[in-house]
This record gives sequence, structure tokens and C-alpha cells, in this order.
Amino acid sequence: MIDAKTRAKYTATIGIECHVQLKTKTKLFSAVGNDAREAPPNTLVSHIDFGLPGALPVLNKEAIHLATRAAFALGTKPQHFSKFDRKHYFYPDLPKGYQISQYDEPIIADGSVQIETDGKPMTIGITRAHLEEDAGKSTHHAGQDYSLVDLNRAGTPLLEIVSEPDMHSSAEAKAYARELYLLMRYADVSDANLYYGNMRFDVNVSVSQTAELGTRSETKNLNSFRAVEKAVDYEINRQIELLEKDDRIVQETRGWDDAKQKTFSQRSKENADDYRYMPDPDIPPMVIEPDYISKIEKEMPVMPPEIRKKFAAIHLSNETVEDILDRYEIALYLLKVLDNTGPRSTRRAAFWLIHSESADNEKENIFVKIDPQSIKLLSELVHEKKLNSYGARKVFEELPHTEEKPDEIAKRLNLFQVSDEGEIAKIVEQVLADNKKAAEDVKNGETKAIGFLVGQVMKASKGKANPSLAQDLIKKQLGL
Repeated sequence: MIDAKTRAKYTATIGIECHVQLKTKTKLFSAVGNDAREAPPNTLVSHIDFGLPGALPVLNKEAIHLATRAAFALGTKPQHFSKFDRKHYFYPDLPKGYQISQYDEPIIADGSVQIETDGKPMTIGITRAHLEEDAGKSTHHAGQDYSLVDLNRAGTPLLEIVSEPDMHSSAEAKAYARELYLLMRYADVSDANLYYGNMRFDVNVSVSQTAELGTRSETKNLNSFRAVEKAVDYEINRQIELLEKDDRIVQETRGWDDAKQKTFSQRSKENADDYRYMPDPDIPPMVIEPDYISKIEKEMPVMPPEIRKKFAAIHLSNETVEDILDRYEIALYLLKVLDNTGPRSTRRAAFWLIHSESADNEKENIFVKIDPQSIKLLSELVHEKKLNSYGARKVFEELPHTEEKPDEIAKRLNLFQVSDEGEIAKIVEQVLADNKKAAEDVKNGETKAIGFLVGQVMKASKGKANPSLAQDLIKKQLGL
């Protein structure tokens, strides 16, 4: 393990290539379904995907539409002119012997992504983003001397986003990967499901003691932010260890073993000239007209940076905002609540959505069907101290399952807060009698104990007591 002093001698440089699967109905060059998640092997294929002689690809127009949206999400615009090329390599999951991609004239030529680590903002440059078809999938069974090939994924439309080598730590790499995920998700470019490989990250890492970049390794097909972070950390340490022993770092492609939390060598890394790029003669160059670009720009939705500003303006914490952004449907719903009801209702709705016992990933989307006006009415019940936080949460969790109004639910469930001083005073008296040590602790200045006593009052009142009044009465009866 590298100690901090040795680590400080080296500068790590990190660039990331991200393959984003575009959410088109059909593949990039063939009229075959693009969703292969549950499909049996080799059932979503055509003669074009198989690379049969005479097969002619036809470009999917929707892929251009989504790539244009991605350009705006990356803070830029698509190129007016771009073209497709053939990238040659030989592997069983690529029947044609070449991949249709873009090389010197990509659809996106620049851009940037804003991230923040340890409270410090930074800009990660985007070198390019190009359209290409995915290859198939090879399966290698342990102990067997053969591999199986599934071409369902062959021809899937990908947008490969290539960053500048602007990152210098695993934290920055992780933050960039997450922000890129959010941008593609909110731009509605991709389903961005990491589990299904809708986004895959290839991480390039090098270390050096000088201004000159070191020899890099590329760790491919990482499908989680944590894997990006851990792979970067491992590669930095591995390369420093080699250099400290005066060993040579090899430019190579590596894989990630999640179980062992380490990278492993796969093959030597190719250079661009190894691929023998040439313009694809079957697909004419693309020209995207300014009117088309302007039309797409006008239909772009609100993006994560703007959402952060909107929620920060109503005093939601950074942690809560990031938690909301991770839940796409909830974020859009809260924007709707904000537009229709105002800050106070939105803050409470955010709390109910994030902290609700039912708000897990599978069930939370039932809450986005609640009418924002019901959220506003429920918020007013809390503001008027007719419901405490416990009661409000119970009413909120009932809202998706009934057409009743919040006050009707509260009445049915007997949740309205008791603010009758005489009734609560009796409960307080009994609680103090049953918890003499805690009462004595409060008298002796241990303020934390009063929270325990308020909790006991709430329990005895079945959650209906006004907690603020209960606390005042506890102090009064203890002579404080």
C-alpha cells in the first residue's frame, strides 16, 4: 500500500470515456428493437447486424435527435457537419470486422461538465462525443474451451462522450461520472440504467512526477460510480508501486474485478492507426440545419444545474438536493409542486418524499401522482399546527390511495393534533411520575432528557399531542 508521503510525489491524471446507450426504439442502422434486456440471445438481429454481404445500413433519425439533446446537456451545440467512419478490428462479437463510428468529424466537438468536490467547483472539458454502433456480447464460461456470442446488442446506438484529462483524483472521477449520468438522464437521452449497462465508463489513468503525462492504462466497462472511484484508486496505487520499483508501466486495456476490488490486464492498448479508420461509403455525411438545432434547443427540459439553483433558493440543503436529483421522477414532481404551490409546500413535500417509510425506489413513484394542491392543503395543516410531523407523514402516505382530502384523512385516522392544555397537562403529569430519573436529569440541567420526556408524552397521546406545548408544560411542571 502506498503511504501518503510517496503518493504526494505523484500527480494522477484521469480522463473518462463514457458510452451512453440512446433510448431509441430501434437500432442505429437497422429496424430491429433496441431493448434487449429480457430478449433471448440472438433474437433482436437483422442481416445488417450480422454483416451479411450486401447489407446496407440506414441511419436512425431519432439517434440524431437524441445526440443533439446531449450536445445541449453538455453545454454546447451539435456540429453542422459530421460523418461516419469504419473502425476496423476483429473480434467474434463484431461479424462485419469493423464498427461504424465517427472519427475526425464527430457530431459533438466540445462541451463541458461542471462538478463539485469538497465544496470546490471545477469544470471538466469534453473533447468530443461521437455516435457509433455497439458490438455484440461474448460470454466466456469458466472451465469451457469455447465462448458464446449474442448479437442482440450489436447495432445499439451509442454516444461515446470523451472527457479531457482534467481530473486528478478518484473523488473527481466519481463526481464527473455521476454528473454525466444526471445530465443524460434529465436530457431524456438515455434510460441511463447502470445495471443494464445503459451507461458504461472507461477510465484512463496515468501518474507522473513531472508536467509530462505518464503512460496510461484504460479500465473498461465500469457500470457504477463506486467502481469508477475504486478502479481509479487502485490504478493510481498500482502504477506508483511500479514506478517506485523502477518498473515500466505498459499502455494496456484492463478490466475490473468487483469481487477482488482490483484491475487486471486484458490486452495491449490499440492506437488510432491500428483501427485503420476510413469513411463509411454506405452512409452519407450528416448536415444538421440551424433551424433543426434551434427547435431542439427550445424543447430542452430543465437540467440538474438549474434544478440545484431552484431548490437552493427555497433553502433545501445540498445533501437533500442531491438526494432528490438521484430520483428523477421525484425531482420533476417537486419542480411541479414548486411551480404550483410555492416554497413552503415544496420543502415539506421534499421531506415527506425523501423520508417516507414507503419511499423506496420501487414504490416512491406512486407519490408523484398526488395533486400538488393536496400537498399544499397538507402543508397548511402543519403550518396551522393542526397536524404534527408524525400525523402529516401518515396523511401523506395515504394520499396516493384515496380521493379524500388531507383534512378528511386526518379526521378518519384521528390524527389531528391535541392542543388542549388541560388534556396534555394530565398526560405530562403522568409521564413525569413514571420517569422520575429523567425528570430529575432535566432539573439538573441535562437538556437532552427533555426530548425523551416529550417522546413519552407523544407516545402516551398516540402522536396527537402538540410537542411544543408538551415541552412547555414539562418545564412548567418541573418549575423551570
